[in-house]
Amino acid sequence: MGNDPTPTTFRRRALLAAAAGGATMLAVPFRALAGAPETTGTSGTAASGLPPLAPLPPGAPDRTLFAPLEQRFAGYLAILPAMTNDISDTTNRGFMGGGWWRSPNAPYNARVQEHVYTLSWFHANQRPWNPYAGDAALAGRLDAALGHYLGLQHDDGSWPEYNRTEHALAATGFGLGYLAKTLANLRQSAALPQRRTEIERALRAGTGWLLDPANGIWDTPVEWTNQVAGGLAGAALALRLDPDAALSARLTERIGFLAEHGMSPAGFFYDPTGMDINYNFEVMLPELAEIYLLTGDRAVLGMARRFTEWFGYNLLREPDGSGFLTYYAMSARTSVAYYDNVVPDPDRTNLGSVFVPDLPELGAFFTSREDRAATRAAWAAEPGPAPGLAKQDTSPRIIAHAPYGEMLPSDAEKERAIAALPYLRRPEFAQVRRDDTFNQDYLYVRRPKLYFGAFFGTRPTSTVRSGPGFLWHPAAGTIVHAQQTDTGCWSTLLPNGNPDGRSNLVAEYRIGDREWDGTSLSPGSAPVRVRYRLPDSRITTELTVTRDSVIRSVRVTSTGTEQIPLVLHPEDVVTFADGTPVAYGANAAASTDGLTIRRGAAVVTVSWDSVRRATVTGTSRTYLRDARRRVHTLRVPHDGRIEVRIALS
Repeated sequence: MGNDPTPTTFRRRALLAAAAGGATMLAVPFRALAGAPETTGTSGTAASGLPPLAPLPPGAPDRTLFAPLEQRFAGYLAILPAMTNDISDTTNRGFMGGGWWRSPNAPYNARVQEHVYTLSWFHANQRPWNPYAGDAALAGRLDAALGHYLGLQHDDGSWPEYNRTEHALAATGFGLGYLAKTLANLRQSAALPQRRTEIERALRAGTGWLLDPANGIWDTPVEWTNQVAGGLAGAALALRLDPDAALSARLTERIGFLAEHGMSPAGFFYDPTGMDINYNFEVMLPELAEIYLLTGDRAVLGMARRFTEWFGYNLLREPDGSGFLTYYAMSARTSVAYYDNVVPDPDRTNLGSVFVPDLPELGAFFTSREDRAATRAAWAAEPGPAPGLAKQDTSPRIIAHAPYGEMLPSDAEKERAIAALPYLRRPEFAQVRRDDTFNQDYLYVRRPKLYFGAFFGTRPTSTVRSGPGFLWHPAAGTIVHAQQTDTGCWSTLLPNGNPDGRSNLVAEYRIGDREWDGTSLSPGSAPVRVRYRLPDSRITTELTVTRDSVIRSVRVTSTGTEQIPLVLHPEDVVTFADGTPVAYGANAAASTDGLTIRRGAAVVTVSWDSVRRATVTGTSRTYLRDARRRVHTLRVPHDGRIEVRIALS
């Protein structure tokens, strides 16, 4: 729990109390959770002729009027009139057209309607900067949007996404959360009583569908865990608004089921059959945090604890403190390659910080309280009104989670958490984190002068690139960083350009002179050897990780090309062994047997066994907000046999 002596349960209740109407955090739409009395309000609008929502006054949104924790609402306020007025008043009345959120922007896609929460929040909450609290035009268009949304629900309680007859987990799971929060807002403002009754019925039906153990979404292992967790969070809130003992018992049972069957033994959340940096950290973890806040279920805390350990192996801290590069080449769905040390609002990871008091190691990955306060102060001081969000980049989760507040680490707590990362805490270890269900091996080797990671086995999706994934140095930071592309992964290329990293690689392990199954942590300094190959053995590689080098000895049944995605800095001094310079961001070529990178006091040498015509290609890919780390791809053609050594000073 770090330095916070406050009991966890008390802190969780304090957050909920604040979210239910506390003055020190946010006056937010969950007052219904605290038992606010119901009053009657206006009914729905007429069947046609919806009046438009008036535009914002000149100079709005005025940055200076926003409390720090509510600054994230400004971008949504800026687009509220246009988004609201795009609600159809004719064909498919109530459809939230305009392409503001989710694709396809089609009347059958229930996910498009999730911004009913956004409309309901602005209608329900009075603020100096919100001219739309209690606005009749906003209520009328919200009523129409809710009518369309509820009309899409199937008889079994589910909603569609990609076609009208689909019973979609994502549309139903996330929809439960947005509709429950919308109901809380409508109760708070005593608005649309008929719609409130309809929402209550819809939430009961949707919760029943989601929690039904016979539903295919609960097949084991649970695959789309972020969507299931979103549904459990929505169900938890719905059951606070309208308690039901039987469904509450089922909710507790399903949370335990997800904890047991939704995580890989390696430590990540399945999405769908592998890991994904983005979905695991930015979607799944905040949804778990909401479940934890609403239920206090310790199984959820256990999930967050196992994930925190896993995550620490896969985020590579840059020594200058600018942020982390991620091992994203093995992400199954998305391509989040880095996280800056300071992430300004809107930051959709915020709610995940709820776990930090219980899991201080998790604080390594969040913006600190002091840094967040500074960025918010800088935002408020910028001239002119706050800009609106771009279409599609309008996730209502940002403001739907805002009422719960945040529990970011202090600067000192974050630094302690960073120091506790596995590869910074221990100078030597070797480990394979294995998932036998999907035949996946995640290899991590720490030695005094390097940290190395690789993936072998069955790729969860075609997005993943197998084989070696990163090479990090304690002083120089990340040196090699595999991409999710054929032209940017750390691989051997066949003559047709196909890399071995685009295949399932079969691997065997040795540590020192003995066979090693990789499942136990090996703290010693013996060399780690991996023999891996394509299933048809067209490419076979002997990989050796020593105390200060990574060596790849490759055999190909044809000619081949070694491909290494290097991360270079503008101040690096890079030369081929024959003296040919390599300029930052540029292309270079030489007939030589090596390449040297000098970064401050660190020296990295890439060498191969004979003189060959090598090239370095500067790419447009840069990392972190300062854009000072650029990917350059080294390629060395060969006749089918080559040994490449990367040695670190």
